[in-house]
Amino acid sequence: MIINQLRNLRPEEMQKNSTPISNPASTWFDRNLVVRTLEFVQDLIVISLCLGLFGVMVLQLKEMFMSLLSPGDFNFHAITADILFVLILVELFRLLIIYLQEHRVSIGVAVEVSIVSVLREVIVRGVLETPWVHILSTGGFLLVLAVLLVVRVWIPPTFEGIDPEARIVQSYNSHNEVLKNELENRDHLKNIKENV
Repeated sequence: MIINQLRNLRPEEMQKNSTPISNPASTWFDRNLVVRTLEFVQDLIVISLCLGLFGVMVLQLKEMFMSLLSPGDFNFHAITADILFVLILVELFRLLIIYLQEHRVSIGVAVEVSIVSVLREVIVRGVLETPWVHILSTGGFLLVLAVLLVVRVWIPPTFEGIDPEARIVQSYNSHNEVLKNELENRDHLKNIKENV
């Protein structure tokens, strides 16, 4: 019925009688609420990953100290591999913490984790026992990661300066400071109006 009435109207009459047509789906579907809910669920997943990673770190440290305290077995490669594995877990934990704080993945930390992981594999396998093709490809991969680590600083227009992570944290903190000052000014004006 409404469609037939709209077909019969001339363009001038349509402009006069134009009213926004409300979409019934948009009245019950709040996009912001859905986004906030999904972000909350994602934060819960990241928190559970942090807790799991922390548990793995504790177990790995316990195992490493037990192997150090055992009198007969002192395997340098195994202990070095365990130490590097704990460092990788610490870096992954730091990556997750940065994600929880800023809702972004830090490229620098991800590249650092990759570098330590590759070096751990080289140390565990031993350079002398590894074929030269693997050493060459590992060197190329490390070179690419090093270039990524250096180039991420000069990627325009997002990053300017030497430490992009510190710059983002600084802008985040200054934004929070501005919001805090606005709230304090609003409360101060409210108190003045109440006293008058």
